[in-house]
Amino acid sequence: MMMEPFEIVSGIAAPMLDANIDTDVIMPKQFLMGVDRKGLDRGVFFDQRFVADGQPNPDFVLNEPRYTDCKFLLTGPNFGCGSSREHAVWGLKQLGIRALIGTSFAGIFFDNCMRNGVLAAIVAEQDLKDLAGIVAENPGKPTTVNLQEQRISISGQIDLSFEIDELRKQTLMTGLDPIGATLQHRQEIVDFEQKHLQANPWLAD
Repeated sequence: MMMEPFEIVSGIAAPMLDANIDTDVIMPKQFLMGVDRKGLDRGVFFDQRFVADGQPNPDFVLNEPRYTDCKFLLTGPNFGCGSSREHAVWGLKQLGIRALIGTSFAGIFFDNCMRNGVLAAIVAEQDLKDLAGIVAENPGKPTTVNLQEQRISISGQIDLSFEIDELRKQTLMTGLDPIGATLQHRQEIVDFEQKHLQANPWLAD
């Protein structure tokens, strides 16, 4: 499966720095009923984004005009904990989120991000605080994430590095999911199978 490659992306970043935001908050259970992935963007942070009558909650960060159509979320520690629901990542991606920037992520959620083309960038705690402060003081000024160089910057104000292992990095840059990445080695797999069957012919039966 081909995903949108991530190389250099610029856009608005929004701070959401509470610790332990879990997948039940990111994608409430009522949005898990569908047979496909359609409409999950509405479910993202549904109980925080909307009030009882269905109107946008003006006090929720993603509804603030300065964070409209943000591409990055600055997240608190252990973001994505709780249940393993992949819908949380699907919804964030449908909402237009290309990267999450934080100090730590829950393990299964972290893997789901890579498998669905969402960068989960790990930065130092002080770097995250500095970045969040600059974002809050400069509404509308774009943040740039350069995956090749592993840098996050706001022109003239901050330039910091982030951690990512090489496999995740290449998967995101090529836009290939794990199956697509494996199929890049198709001929090597075929060659191995042929040699293995030649050495163990009884397996052919």
